[in-house]
Amino acid sequence: MVTKSKGEESHVSNPVKRIRWATQRVTGTDERHIRQSIKDRFQHRKAGSTEKKRQSGETPHLDGILEEADLSEAGDSHETSGRRIYFNIPLPDTAKDDNGRPIAHYERNKIRTAKYTPLSFVPKNLWFQFHNIANVYFLFVILLGIYWIFGNPNPALSSVPLIVILFLTAVKDGIEDWRRTVLDNELNNAPTHRLTEWNNVNTSEDSISPWRRLKKATTHSILSTYKSWSSKRDKKSARGKSYAERALDGTRPSVDTRQSGFSIQSEPDEEGIRMTPVPSPQPGTGRQLENDRLAVDDRPTTSFSFEHGENTQHANGQIPASDPSDRELARAPPKFYGSIVDPLKQAPGKARFARDYWKSVQVGDFVRIYNEDQIPADVVVLSTSDPDGQCYVETKNLDGETNLKVRQALHCGRMMKHAKDCEKASFVIESEAPNVDMYRYSGAAQWTQRDARKPEGPGADMAEPISINNLLLRGCSLRNTDWVLGVVVYTGRETKIMLNSGITPSKRSRIARDLNWYVIYNFAVLFFMCLVSGIVQGVTWAETNASSDFFEYGSIGGSPPLDGFITFWSSVILFQNLVPISLYISLEIIRTAQAFFIYSDTFMYYDRIDYPCTPKSWNISDDLGQIEYIFSDKTGTLTQNVMEFKKCTINGVPYGEAYTEAQAGMQRRQGVDVEAEGARAHKQIAEDRITMLRDLRKMHANPYLHDEELTFVAPDFVTDLGGASGTEQKIANEEFMLALALCHTVITERTPGDPPKLEFKAQSPDEAALVATARDCGFTVMGRSNDGIILNVLGREREFTVLNTLEFNSSRKRMSAVIRMPNGKIILYCKGADSVIYSRLKPGEQPQLRRLTGEHLEMFAREGLRTLCIACKELNEEEYQAWNKEHDLAAAAIVDREDKLEAVSDAIERDLTLIGGTAIEDRLQDGVPDAIALLGDAGIKLWVLTGDKVETAINIGFSCNLLNNDMDLIVFKIEDEDMDLAQAELEKHLQAFGLSGTDEELQVARKDHRAPKATHAIVIDGDSLKLVLEDRLRQKFLLLCKQCKSVLCCRVSPSQKAAVVRMVKGGLDVMTLSVGDGANDVAMIQEADVGVGIAGEEGRQAVMSSDYAIGQFRFLQRLILVHGRWSYRRLAETIANFFYKNIVWTFALFWYQIYNNFDVTYLFDYTYILLVNLAFTSLPVIFMGILDQDVSDKVSLAVPQLYRRGIERKEWTSLKFWTYMFDGIYQSVICYYMGHLIFAPATFETHNGLNINDRPRVGVYIACATIVVVNLYVLMNMYRWDWLFLLLVAISILLIWFWTGVYTAFSSSAQFYKAAPQVFGQLSFWAMVLLTVAVCLLPRFAAKAFQKLYRPRDIDIIREQVAQGKYKHLDRYDAYVPPAKLPSAASSEVSDPKQEQRNGKGLADDDERPIYPPSVANTGTTHNARSQNGSDGTDYTGHRFSLDQPQRPSMDRPRPSFDRMRESMDRIRPSFEASNDFTSAALLTRLESSHSGTPTRRTRHGNSSLR
Repeated sequence: MVTKSKGEESHVSNPVKRIRWATQRVTGTDERHIRQSIKDRFQHRKAGSTEKKRQSGETPHLDGILEEADLSEAGDSHETSGRRIYFNIPLPDTAKDDNGRPIAHYERNKIRTAKYTPLSFVPKNLWFQFHNIANVYFLFVILLGIYWIFGNPNPALSSVPLIVILFLTAVKDGIEDWRRTVLDNELNNAPTHRLTEWNNVNTSEDSISPWRRLKKATTHSILSTYKSWSSKRDKKSARGKSYAERALDGTRPSVDTRQSGFSIQSEPDEEGIRMTPVPSPQPGTGRQLENDRLAVDDRPTTSFSFEHGENTQHANGQIPASDPSDRELARAPPKFYGSIVDPLKQAPGKARFARDYWKSVQVGDFVRIYNEDQIPADVVVLSTSDPDGQCYVETKNLDGETNLKVRQALHCGRMMKHAKDCEKASFVIESEAPNVDMYRYSGAAQWTQRDARKPEGPGADMAEPISINNLLLRGCSLRNTDWVLGVVVYTGRETKIMLNSGITPSKRSRIARDLNWYVIYNFAVLFFMCLVSGIVQGVTWAETNASSDFFEYGSIGGSPPLDGFITFWSSVILFQNLVPISLYISLEIIRTAQAFFIYSDTFMYYDRIDYPCTPKSWNISDDLGQIEYIFSDKTGTLTQNVMEFKKCTINGVPYGEAYTEAQAGMQRRQGVDVEAEGARAHKQIAEDRITMLRDLRKMHANPYLHDEELTFVAPDFVTDLGGASGTEQKIANEEFMLALALCHTVITERTPGDPPKLEFKAQSPDEAALVATARDCGFTVMGRSNDGIILNVLGREREFTVLNTLEFNSSRKRMSAVIRMPNGKIILYCKGADSVIYSRLKPGEQPQLRRLTGEHLEMFAREGLRTLCIACKELNEEEYQAWNKEHDLAAAAIVDREDKLEAVSDAIERDLTLIGGTAIEDRLQDGVPDAIALLGDAGIKLWVLTGDKVETAINIGFSCNLLNNDMDLIVFKIEDEDMDLAQAELEKHLQAFGLSGTDEELQVARKDHRAPKATHAIVIDGDSLKLVLEDRLRQKFLLLCKQCKSVLCCRVSPSQKAAVVRMVKGGLDVMTLSVGDGANDVAMIQEADVGVGIAGEEGRQAVMSSDYAIGQFRFLQRLILVHGRWSYRRLAETIANFFYKNIVWTFALFWYQIYNNFDVTYLFDYTYILLVNLAFTSLPVIFMGILDQDVSDKVSLAVPQLYRRGIERKEWTSLKFWTYMFDGIYQSVICYYMGHLIFAPATFETHNGLNINDRPRVGVYIACATIVVVNLYVLMNMYRWDWLFLLLVAISILLIWFWTGVYTAFSSSAQFYKAAPQVFGQLSFWAMVLLTVAVCLLPRFAAKAFQKLYRPRDIDIIREQVAQGKYKHLDRYDAYVPPAKLPSAASSEVSDPKQEQRNGKGLADDDERPIYPPSVANTGTTHNARSQNGSDGTDYTGHRFSLDQPQRPSMDRPRPSFDRMRESMDRIRPSFEASNDFTSAALLTRLESSHSGTPTRRTRHGNSSLR
C-alpha cells in the first residue's frame, strides 16, 4: 500500500495490475489511516470472516461501501476462529502453553486417503464387512454350530464359506487400499524446497508415541520386504502412472505429482537430501547472483513483461527515484508499499533452501517452488521471478481445468529473493480459519516498517490484505514462472483441496435396494420353516404311547418346549442356505467384471484426450439399463466448447460469412436441400476467405496471421477498414478491434518460429477467440508490460496503459477495462451479454444503431451463435480519479470485498456508447444428433438444462433432433414473478392434454412409461422455473412436462438443475441420468441416479464427481443401450436364478424332515451343504451375470426399442421373483420325492448283498439329481449357448461326482465311505437322475416354448431375425450407429403463446452464484487453433425468442450469409410471428436504464422496460 501526503497525490493514475476481481493497490490521501484500520481490525478479531451474502433485492451503490474505519464493526457478525502465523517474531505468552510450546496445533502435511494401515487392516476390514447383515447372520449360524446341542456335525467346516467370502472381499479391499497407499506415499514423499536451519516458531517437534512408532516400524518393514521382493524381478515399472491408472483414478484429484527435474518416488529413508541447485548467495556475491538469476533475458519466452526494471524499495527502506521515461505521458513516482524485510535485522546467514519431502512441510515454513513443480501446501506468495510479481498456476488437480491462472505476490514481499532475506523478514499473517471455499480467502500481513536512516525510530505499523489472488493452493502446478517464494498457511487436511475432496456421494442401484426386501422375504420363509420344525418336534416329544417311548433314549432338552426351542435353532443351521451368503460376493464379482468390460470397450475410447469410458462407481451398472430421463448440459456436453469467431456487427453493419449447423437445421425444416445449400455456402466462404487473406496482407504484412486459423471471413470488413465505406465506418471498425484487443484478461505466449506464433490463454474460450480475431485483423496483442498492453496496430507497436480491469462473473455478466490511450484519454471498454450492455447505454442516444444491432444479434442467435455486445465510455481525469479512490478502497476491504467491488464497478459502467456485437460459434460434438435420435427411439426422454439464452438453446435443439418442425413449441415465460399467472398458464396448457394436475393423474403418470408423442416441447427460462418449482405448482409443471417430447430449461443455475432432476426422479419414480462437463453440472450429476461426466474442454470437475466418465456425448448411446441393457438384464436374471437354486436345495432338506418328525437330521452329507453354493452351482450363475448376451452390441444399437423393457422395469419384478421361488419349490418336491419313492417300497440290495438305503447314500441320489437340475435350469435361462457356457455347466455338474468320488475314497468320511462306487454303480441312480431332470424342467420348458411361440417379446422376434440373417449387414461395421434421419421437409404450424422475457435478478444469490467461477486460462484438451481453453462464456441475454422482423432495405453490397439468414427468417410460419408482441431487437431498444442489480419491471405493448 502507498503512504504519502495529500499534497503528493498524483493526477495521473499509476496502472493497476490485472488480477482476478480485486487489485491490491490503494491510492489517495488516507492510505496510512487504512493500514492502521486493517491492523487494528485484525488485532481484535480472531481472524477470517465468512463472506456475507448479498440480499437478492439489494441495489449496489457507492453509498454502500464502508470506509475501512468501519470494517471492524461491520465484520463482527462474520468472525470465525482463525490463526496467527509468526515469522521471525517470538510467540507471545498467550500463544504458548506452560512448557513454552505453541498452543496452536496444525495438521501435518502428510495425508492418507487409504482406509487401512498394516496393523489396522484386519480388524478394520472385518468391522466394515460385518456391517453387511448377511455376514452377521452367517457368523451367528457358525457360532450356533459350535454348540453340539444344535447338531452341527462339523462346526469348523461350516465356517469355510464365510471365511472364503471374507477373505476374497478383504483381498479386493486390500488391493484397492494398497493402490491408494502407494499414491499417498508418492505424494507425501514428493520433493519440494523448504527453508532449513531456521527456527519456525509456529510449530514444535512432534513427540512420537510408542504406538505410532510401532505403526511406522510395521509399515517400513512391510515396505522393505515388498521392495526387496520387487527388486528381484527383472521387470521394472515405469515411473509415473500408466494410462489405465490415470483413467481410473478420478477420486483423488491431486494424485498426479509430476515434478520437473526430480523423482517423485523418493525413498523415505533417503540420506543426505540434496541441496537446492540454486543456493542462497554467500556474502559479497549476493547482488551479482541476484542480477544473474533475475535477468529478463534469461526468463522463459513468455509475455510476462516488456519492462527490464522493477519498482522496488531499497534495503534502507527508501523509495528509489524513477528513471526518465520515453512514454508519451509522464508517470507518477513509484508507490511505496513497504517491505517485510527488516533492513536493521542481523541475519545469521545459516538458512538454506534444501530439498525436502512434502510431508515435512509445516505451517509457517518458507518454501521455494520452481517451474513445473506442484504446490505442496496452501502458500501465500511473497515474491516471484517476474518483475511484476506475477506467477501462473495450472489448477487441473483442483477443478480439472488445465488452464493457467494468474497469481500476484504481496507488494510487501517482493524484495525477498534468497534465504538471507527470509531470515531478515519479520511479520505476522492473520489468516482466516480453513474452509472449503477454493475461490475466496481473507487474510492480512502485518509488520513494522523500519527505516535504516533512523535505526532508533519506533517504525511504522503497516498491513497489507491477502486475497485468494495471493494464494497458491495445494495440488496446483507452477507454470511459465522460474520460481516462487512463499510461506505456508494451511497444510495437510486443512488445505482447500483436501477439504473439498470426496464430494461424490455413495449411490446404490435400484436392484440392490429392492434386493434387501427379497432377502427379508427369504428370512420370513426361513423363520416359517424353522418354526414349523420346532413346533412339530416339540409336539412329537409331548406325545405319549408313541414309538419314540420305546426306541429313543430321551430328548436332548428333556422337555417338549425346550426340545422345540433347540430344534428351531438347529433348523436355522440346517436351512442356512436359504439366505444366500454367496449372492453378495457373486454380485460384487459380476459388477466388477461389468465395470471392466465398460472400461475396455474401445468404441467408447476418445483418442484425442486418451480417455476411455471410466466407471467411477462399480455398483450401479444395472441402473444404466433402466434410465428413462436424461438431463444434459448444452455447452461442452452437446457442443464442443471450441469457440470460433464467425460474425459481428459494427456501427449497424453486419460482417462475417458462416453456415452453421443450427442454420442448416432451420433450412432443413423449411424443406431446403441443405446439402446443396451447404455446398454452395461453403464454396462462397472459401472464395471469400481467399479474398480476405489477400486484402489483409495488402493492408498489413501481419506475421502473426496464419491462414488455417482464420475463422472470421469478411472481405467487406477489410475494405471498410481501409476506408471504402467512409471515414466513420473505418473509425468504428478500428474502435471495435481495439476494444477486442484491450478488454480482456488474456495471457500471451510466443512460440518462436518464422513467422512466430502467438498463443492466447484466456479466462474463457470466447475471450481467446475475440483476441485471436483482433490479431488476424491486424490488432495483435503482443503481451503485457509492467502496467499495460503492447499492441501491434496494423504494423505500428503501441502501448496502452491498463488502469483497472473489472472482470467477468456470473452475476455481472460483463467485464470492463479502463485504458489510458496513447493520446492521454481514458476510455472504458465493456463487453457482456446484450441485455446487460443495452441496459447501461446512455439514455436517448443511438436509437437507430440500437435497433440495427439488436436485429443482427437476434439473427446471429437464430444461427446458434453466442452473442456479446461491445460498448465504451470516455472518462475525464477528475471523474476517473474520484472513482478510482472508491475502487481502491473497496479493493483493500477485508469484509465483503467482492460485493463492494461489484458496487463500485457498477457505478462506472453506465452511460455507455454502443460499438457493436460479436457472434461466436460453439459447434455440436460429432454424432450428437444421431445419438439423441437413437436415445429417443429407445424411449428415453432428454431434457436440456443450460445457462444459455432461449434462442440459442432452441436452435441447438432443432439442429440436434431434440425439436422438430411438427412440434408445438411452448415458450413458458412468466413476468414479474406472478405466481397466479404461472398457475393460469400451466392450467391452460394442461387443459390441452385433458389434464388438471390432480394426484390421481400423477399416479397414472408414474405408471405410464411410454414416450410422449412428438407434438409438444417446452422451453422455460430460469425465472419462470423458479416459480413452477414451488410446491404449489410443481406437480402441475411436472405433469405438463410429462406430456412433452422435449424440455429445454434455459438460463438456469446449478441448484435449479439439481432441483429439476429431483422433481422428476421423485415425482415420477423414474431412473434418471445427468450428463455434463463443467463444475456447474456437479449438483445435477450428484442428484441423478447415475451421473456421467464428460472429460471435455471445461475441465474435469464433473468427471471427478461422476459415476461414469466419457470423452464425448455420443458414447452415451453405447454406454446405455448396450452395456446398460446388458448389465440390467444379466443381473436381474442372475439374482432370480440365485434365489431359485437355494430354494430347490433347501426345500429338498425340508421335505425330508416330514419323515423324521423334524428332528433336523441331515439328509445330505454336510460337505454337500457347504459346497453347494461355493462350488457346485456358483460358476454358471456368476458367468450368466458376466457374459450372457441376448443380442450383440450392433443389434442393440440397430434396434434401440429393445431398451424399453428396462425403462418399464420388466426384467426384475416381484412377479418374476415369486415365479422363480414357486418354480424352485415345485422342483424341490420332484427332486426329493423321486428318490424317496424309489426307496419307499424296496430294500435296494446290491450284487454283494449290501443295501444302499441308508441316509447318506439316499442323499447322494437326491443331491446329484438336484445339482444337475439346478445347473441345467440356469443353462435353460441363458440366451447365449457357446462352448464356454456349456463347459462351465458341465464342470459344475461333474464337480459333485468328482467330490463324492474323492471324498468317499477315504475312511475319514466315516459313514460316507465308499458311497460313490456303491451309488454310481446302480442303474436306478442314473434312471432317477434322468427322470428327475425331465420332470423338473418340463414345466419351465413348456412355459418358455408357449411364450416364445404365442406371446413373443421384442427380443424373441429380433433373435429370430438375427438367426434368419436379417442383420447380417451389420457385420460390415465395427460399431453400428444407425444413419441420421432427416426430419420431414414439410412445414407445419407451431403455436407459441404470447410471452415476454423478463430481465434482471429473479434468483437468489446462492442460485446465481456458480459452484465454480470461470477459468482463467486454457486447457490442453481443446483442439482449437486459437485457444486451448474451457470455461463459461458471457452469453446470457435478456431478449426473447422472436422471428418478427421489421422491413429494411437491401444492403448496398452482397452479404451472402446475412442474406441467407434473412431469407430463412422471412420463410418462417406466420402463426409463430403473430404470437409475439415485439421482437428481441425491439426489446433491446427499450432497455434505457443504467442501473444494475435491480429487478426488471416489464409492461406490454410498447411501454418501456426499466431495469
